[in-house]
Parts: sequence; C-alpha cells; structure tokens
Amino acid sequence: MLLRNAARFAVILCMSMSVYFVAGGAPAEQHEEVAITVDDLPNHGDLPPGVTRLDVAKSLLATFKAKHVPSVYGFINAKRAEGNAAENDVLKAWVDAGNLLGNHTATHLDLTSHTAEQFEEEIAGNEAALQALMGGKNWHWFRYPYLHEGETLEKRHAVRKYLREHGYRVAQVTLDFEDYAWNNPYARCVAKKDEASIAWLKSSYLSTAQEYIAMDQKVAQQVYGRSIKHVLLLHIGAFDSVMLPELLDMLRKEGFRFVSLNDAQADPAYAKDPDAGLKYGGSLLDQFMDGQRLAYPPHAEKPMDKLNAVCR
Repeated sequence: MLLRNAARFAVILCMSMSVYFVAGGAPAEQHEEVAITVDDLPNHGDLPPGVTRLDVAKSLLATFKAKHVPSVYGFINAKRAEGNAAENDVLKAWVDAGNLLGNHTATHLDLTSHTAEQFEEEIAGNEAALQALMGGKNWHWFRYPYLHEGETLEKRHAVRKYLREHGYRVAQVTLDFEDYAWNNPYARCVAKKDEASIAWLKSSYLSTAQEYIAMDQKVAQQVYGRSIKHVLLLHIGAFDSVMLPELLDMLRKEGFRFVSLNDAQADPAYAKDPDAGLKYGGSLLDQFMDGQRLAYPPHAEKPMDKLNAVCR
C-alpha cells in the first residue's frame, strides 16, 4: 500500500509539471504541436493512370477528416485553375470541406529569379480567386514558392514590407522532408505496374519523413533552446494522398498533436526573423541555421538519386 501510494504521488507530481512517465519510471516527452499545410493547389506533380486532380484532393480531405486534423491551409496558384473547370473543382472542394486557402503567388513564381516588383504583382494576381473562394474567411496567409524569401536583404525586405502593408502573415515551415520528390516517381511506377518499386517508395517516404522531422526537432532546440510549435509542409500530389494516413499516424506516434496554422504560429518563435539573404531559402529553421552558418545534426541523406532513377 505504501508503495502504491508513493507511485500515485509521483504520478500526480509529474502531471503538475506537465511531464508524463511510462512504465518503469522513464520520462516520455510532452506532446508537440504541428499544423499541416499543403502547397501548390490545385495541382502538383504527375498523375498515375486513372487518377484525377479531384481524386487526389478528395483523398487528402477524407484523411484530414478521418484523422481529426483542424482546418488545413492549402496554398494556391490561381493561374493553374484559370479557365479549367476540373482544377476549380479542386479549390471549391477544399473550401467546401471546411479547409482554408492562402496565397502562393498566381503562377508559383520564384523570387530568386525575379524582381521584388514582379513578385508583388504575382501576389496581387492571386487575390481575386482567393476572395471569390474564401469570402469573409482569412486568406491573408502567404507561402513563398520554393521557400525562397529573397537572395538579397534588399529584395527580402521589400517583399516583407509589401506583405505587411497588405495584411499578410508569412506561413512559415519548420518541418520539411521534400515530400514532393516522391510524386512523379510514383506516377511512373504505377504506370509500369512495378509493385516492388512502389513498396520502396512507401518505405523510403516514411523513413525520410521520420528522419527529417526528428532532425528538425533537434534544430529547433538548437535555434531556440526549446521545443516549438511546428508547421509541416506537404504538397497536393498523388503519392502524398496515398501516404497521408500513415504519415499522420507516424506523427501521432512520435508525440505530435494537430493544431491550426494560426495556433502553431502563435508561438513566439515565429516572431523572430532570420533576416538573411539566402539564394536557396528553406524552412524558417534552415534560414536561421544557414544564415548563421550553424552545423546541422548528423542525418541520413534523402534518396534523391534513386527517386530520379526509379521506374525510368
């Protein structure tokens, strides 16, 4: 009885400190929070035979609902849907399912290879579609294409100033494993009916996601000295839609719970600006690491060469 009471007291004490213990007294990490975001609506990557853009969107949306993911921001390139009823159906389905849309420029323009003025025109060129689709809901979130925020400070500052003056918040990214790289190989492998290669795509997608999400958590500790609320970048690709249920299950198993983009970026971490001109951009964490020339934790490389070669 004394031992049982002592154990009960220990549990109560740990709960009061927001720390939970597993059997044997070993501490388990607190739950971290992550917002799921999706880029390149209404289309991204090649499609496998027999799959439509709307099929991909409906699959993602069904998974978000089944896994109880709060309203997900999808970042759109409206010119891709211009005059295309099927592409517009994707955007409408997204909003009708209770999810949200944000600005990703009209044509996915790369700031690195264009002027700030050209880039600002692309931001403005996306707004009519956003207003029509979202009405009174908040579409003033902006995601930089390629995560390129300006290779010079002059360009970075000019675009940031424009965004502030037009009521935008930057939808940053802190978790990124370059999920997009699996979508085209998947379409090729399905077309060839190469089941062995498809199995490898699935296993490598999940292992890479796990590797880089864990690394980004370590990098956050390096940059901020603490855990932060995270934002995960995904794309509206066919393979992403196939893998999303397992990816979300993996995130939950790793201790994450899902929150909205607004909730995630309420973390004070997002108020801090790396303020670095970087040719290759990257996530918010990458910008801090590369801007300050810090060393990343040891990690396995992504299988980009094999992804490029598989099912050719």
